[in-house]
Amino acid sequence: MMLDAKLKQQFKAYCAYLQQPVVFGLDAGASDNGRKTREFLDEITSLDERLSIVDAHLKRQPSFTVDQAGAAASGIVFAGIPLGHEFESFVLAVLQVSGHAPKVTAQQQAAIAAIDSDLQFETFASLSCHNCPDVVQALNIMSVLNPHVSHTMIEGGMFQEEAVARDIMAVPTVFLNGEEWHNGRASLDELLAKVAGQTGPAPVAQQMQQQVFDVLIIGGGPAAGAAAIYAARKGLATAIVADHLGGQPLETVGIENLPGTDYIQGEALMQNITAQLAKYQVTQISGHTVTALHEGTPVSVALDGESALQAKTVIVATGAHWRNLGVPGEQELRNKGVAYCPHCDGPLYKDKAVAVVGGGNSGIEAAIDLAGIAKHVTVLEFAPQISADAVLVAKAQSLANVTLIANAQTTAVNGTKRVTGLTYTDRGDGSTHQLDVDGVFVQIGLVPNTDWLKDTLTLNAHHEIAVDKRGATSMANVFAAGDCTDSAYKQIVIAMGSGATAALSAFDALVRS
Repeated sequence: MMLDAKLKQQFKAYCAYLQQPVVFGLDAGASDNGRKTREFLDEITSLDERLSIVDAHLKRQPSFTVDQAGAAASGIVFAGIPLGHEFESFVLAVLQVSGHAPKVTAQQQAAIAAIDSDLQFETFASLSCHNCPDVVQALNIMSVLNPHVSHTMIEGGMFQEEAVARDIMAVPTVFLNGEEWHNGRASLDELLAKVAGQTGPAPVAQQMQQQVFDVLIIGGGPAAGAAAIYAARKGLATAIVADHLGGQPLETVGIENLPGTDYIQGEALMQNITAQLAKYQVTQISGHTVTALHEGTPVSVALDGESALQAKTVIVATGAHWRNLGVPGEQELRNKGVAYCPHCDGPLYKDKAVAVVGGGNSGIEAAIDLAGIAKHVTVLEFAPQISADAVLVAKAQSLANVTLIANAQTTAVNGTKRVTGLTYTDRGDGSTHQLDVDGVFVQIGLVPNTDWLKDTLTLNAHHEIAVDKRGATSMANVFAAGDCTDSAYKQIVIAMGSGATAALSAFDALVRS
């Protein structure tokens, strides 16, 4: 059985929105993967009589098209089995191909309709990648709405030989008409802008720029989400601006230390928060990066794309990003073997040797996850001892294909077009060692996203925003929360608490003024 009872129930519920019959054109080939793909579609078509399978001849085996019965081809192809994060992409494709209108704005629909040249997109994705569905779903929408556009999602783990041949070591990677075109997360607006040759984001609507919000939250993670929910529940006109909503939890497969919640996936947690933002009518401005704060009444917040927003109070919750190694080869081979998200890119390293740099909780968790995919995982920790929690260290040590090396300083990532190895120094005796690996996953801690605040807010020696017990910063009516601040510990529950504190402090400041 490819689908569990929950997925079947969900899919059957979505079938209520089918407008016209849908046919899957399957080219299964003779491999075991082909058998599994046919089994997947057999289970899908058994759930609704308006779904059927026909044989097809396609570029890759196994793969299948998604077309409305009796209509022109949609251009949508899935090469592989769209489970995991891509199951939603598959469901939306089926509904949209059947005639259920995609959720796009009039401006987006006009931009898609304006495409008048043939665009053949191919996206290499991973079923465990939280960034891939945004790209896959956006390109599928373009295919549904414009016959000039076609899109194939290629599951990198299943088509690993092709991924290697095309030097793909990170997902999502998009090819346009055979040439590498885009890497990483992107929204429909960003992809449409790139198709049109535009650079930078479109300006925020003038009406929104002229509005003065009671509270404007900068950031898209749990601290920002908690702040927005608390502010909105106080009846304040609240907006949240970020390049994307989700933050670091999107890179966390399982969260097991959130009080009252035994286990939740990071993506599910942020989906719940996003739903609450909609429930409390928080204005969401995504796809934009804040570039500066300007003190005043109201506070002015500058965005990329020559836009600006105004608010009586501002909460900075921009979080942090993975720290770089800062050694030769790292930047040159980024996305070509140097990776920072084992959940996204791990499936591309099936049966390969990889290294994880960092022996804290994140590094050991990454090693445990990768051990189920890779041939061998070597963990390199700079400190004299592995610093992760004992339970994680014990789990890693129990795995036959995981090696833990402490007191090791990574000095170089080796390779030309892709990673071929890693050089490290034994800090005990000074000896130099070479590791032959195909991938290097960097997990050495976080750096606050505060570079844009230099000479604006008071930062400490670690570039964290200095805040008091109320979350107040050095600028009037500006508060901060989460991993971008000088909080002693960086945890989701602490970020949420500090977000709530900042929102309540903003409310108090508004009441007093």
